[in-house]
Amino acid sequence: MVPYSRELPELLDELKTDADAGLTDVQAEERIQKYGENKLQEKKKKTNLQRFAEQFKDVMIVILLAAAAVSFAIAVHEGDGGEFFEPVLILAIVVANAVMGMLQEGKAEKAMDALKSLSAPHAKVMRNGKEELLEASRLVPGDIIRLEAGDFVPADARLIRSSSLKSEESALTGESVAAEKDAGVLVEEKAALGDRVNMVYSGCSITYGTGTAVVTATGMDTEMGKIADLLEGAADAQTPLQMKLAQLGKYLGILALAACAVIFVVGLADGIAPLEIFMTAVSLAVSAIPEGLPAIVTIVLSIGVQRMVKKNAIIRRLPAVETLGSASVICSDKTGTLTQNRMTLVKAYADGEEGTEEIGAGNSEKVRELLKLGTLCSDGSIQIREDGQVQHIGDPTETSIILAACQNGMEKDELNSEYTRLGELPFDSDRKLMTTINEMNGRYTVIVKGACDMLFSRCVSGNVDKAREENEKMSRQALRVIAIAVKEIEEIPEELNSSELENGLTFKGLVGMIDPPRPEAKEAVSVCRKAGIRPVMITGDHVVTASAIAKELGILREGDQAVTGAELDEMGEKEFAEKVEHISVYARVSPENKIRIVRAWQAKGQIVSMTGDGVNDAPALKAADIGCAMGITGTDVAKGAADMTLTDDNFATIVDAVKEGRGIYANIKKVVGFLLGTNIGEVLTVFCAMILWRQTPLLSMQLLWINLVTDGLPAVALGMEAVEEGIMDQKPRPKDEGIFARGFGLRIALQGLMFGLLSLIAFRIGIQVTGEAAGGQTMAFMVLALSQVVQAFNMRSNRSLFKTGFFTNRKLNMAALISVLLVAAVVFTPAAEAFGLIILPVWMYLAALGLILVPLLVMECSKAFGLIKHGE
Repeated sequence: MVPYSRELPELLDELKTDADAGLTDVQAEERIQKYGENKLQEKKKKTNLQRFAEQFKDVMIVILLAAAAVSFAIAVHEGDGGEFFEPVLILAIVVANAVMGMLQEGKAEKAMDALKSLSAPHAKVMRNGKEELLEASRLVPGDIIRLEAGDFVPADARLIRSSSLKSEESALTGESVAAEKDAGVLVEEKAALGDRVNMVYSGCSITYGTGTAVVTATGMDTEMGKIADLLEGAADAQTPLQMKLAQLGKYLGILALAACAVIFVVGLADGIAPLEIFMTAVSLAVSAIPEGLPAIVTIVLSIGVQRMVKKNAIIRRLPAVETLGSASVICSDKTGTLTQNRMTLVKAYADGEEGTEEIGAGNSEKVRELLKLGTLCSDGSIQIREDGQVQHIGDPTETSIILAACQNGMEKDELNSEYTRLGELPFDSDRKLMTTINEMNGRYTVIVKGACDMLFSRCVSGNVDKAREENEKMSRQALRVIAIAVKEIEEIPEELNSSELENGLTFKGLVGMIDPPRPEAKEAVSVCRKAGIRPVMITGDHVVTASAIAKELGILREGDQAVTGAELDEMGEKEFAEKVEHISVYARVSPENKIRIVRAWQAKGQIVSMTGDGVNDAPALKAADIGCAMGITGTDVAKGAADMTLTDDNFATIVDAVKEGRGIYANIKKVVGFLLGTNIGEVLTVFCAMILWRQTPLLSMQLLWINLVTDGLPAVALGMEAVEEGIMDQKPRPKDEGIFARGFGLRIALQGLMFGLLSLIAFRIGIQVTGEAAGGQTMAFMVLALSQVVQAFNMRSNRSLFKTGFFTNRKLNMAALISVLLVAAVVFTPAAEAFGLIILPVWMYLAALGLILVPLLVMECSKAFGLIKHGE
């Protein structure tokens, strides 16, 4: 089947579909069984076995396996069965680590799959004679789809009807200019893809106009499906923070290996058995290098992102999470974001009347005529559910007019049937008008609706001066006002254009609607102010309306300014740079204005979040540090350009997302501080003991056991810490601030020094009391392992643990309990002998407990005396 060269009736007959009613649910289900879901084949996912095998690619793990092999060979050669315990234990620990890594990777993948399903594209489809919003994956050949500016084309389709339709097809053709489409053209069978003007293709976007099309190919049968292999080659990108931490791990690895080399040479010179000192050096290298740090950061990020999903924010790119915590300016649209997006028509002014009329169920004949015209010149629709709830589909301004007409007994479908639409000029942000041509009473009637300031100048009859007065009155009441005008024409022009259709009009009246502020928006603005974040309103509304809402929400305060896009255009760059910090409201803005506002704030060193929903918002969303698309009213193009999608189109959700972003970054800092501090402690303990006393304070098995039980589990649990109270009272973090800024790196080093010192003290006490190295190693093992568990609790907050609550992180409680039990299993059971540990006098265990609790005392004193400040 070559759909673009077939006559349309013939194609529809072959696809067994109806151009107006579409398919039935039964037909659609049969076809989805036949053709499969409308999805491109994804890269084959790794099996658990593959993930498990990949855990052994790390250089340190390979070295450790080699060490285990050497130990095993020596045990076989010497015939000592007891020596087999060490290599077997090493292998067991390596396997345990691999299993943990495999499970963590699987969890991260599931988290990202959940996000993909939440952000799946949707399509407007005719099913059972009604327009429905379906997931694009449920489309089948024969489905009738509706397209308008801002939509991604969900499948390859042949156009049935089109009006000024343009599609951006650079992904397929390489052509940067949007392709003009025409449903009425029949294309030759051998035509190149770029010349098939009666087709639209999956993965491309509609940039202008409207259209109706029949789906001809889905999934891998689409043109995009044919080049799907090119799309599958993209590797998973690491966040900037992950790359920095991976680089840090390499530097630490070099230092650790250098320390191990020194230890190995000193041990050999002092007569320590080569295998023993070799195993100790290798084990130290493995335990000292935080090779799991980037992986743990991925887990923390993915868990945090899942937490944000529950709060209606879908993060499309992980780096956005890091940037969110730094947001210092939020540029928000008004309609639907700061307000409820439930536009309700409350007043109307009909030309020739004394004043406005309240909208109700029985309005005057003139107002009913005005509502009829407004409905005919609207693309939106409403559906009244069985429970009486009204579902608004499309632009809320239009649906408020349609609902008011419906309340007056005029259903949109009935009006469209009676007064057939014969042509249209879709709304765009430059004209700020929409026009339709309808057959009314045997004449061709042009209906124009749109912004008052754009429409008044095009009217040649009607009392426009009175209309201007009524417009000002309604605007001062924070109403959004739409003007409606008409004219009759003798014949429909061959080419529809604004200059011919949208001039010489007769003014008919005004409709005023209100979109009240969201109750939670005022509190969210207050939170922004406390957090050092500047809220800015950017809207296409009238400046009077925008200012009234902004004042009510607390965005426009004493001394702040509200400017229009026209006023902004008149400002030079220098003047705007001086004024930008004093402007809180931008009204009647263009897409170019939005980019300019973003860049002006960025030039001031601010991190800017920008909301948007239209095709024209996409450049500003990309230019912003954090682009936020609207999940309900947003176009697919806007969602594709954004870093984050708000599933409830709510300003408060942006603020919640910033809070979560700050919390996630804070948790990553905690994990980094915990892992690096404890690893430094392990290196210092072994290195200093070998240099000072030529003795090994910890055997290889002991080091590996500590690394297994006190690193992974507590670190991941620490990353699940709840967002701290008061985190939104802190100022935003500078974008270029490193994770070790504000003395954090020095604190980590000092904490590592503390662990090393405590372990060395424990080692010396053990040797002096028992007279043997095993006694010192037992003490050092307990103190180093369990003081790290205590440190996990210390790292939960820069506030005192007594204020935070010792056991409020249930996952950390469980991880700490498991770690303590595993250490106790080695110290107090027959396994102690195999680990080179001995039973000590009771008072020595109490002394070890005292040393284990020292980090708690030191950290609490540091917090109490302000050495560690909250918010750093």
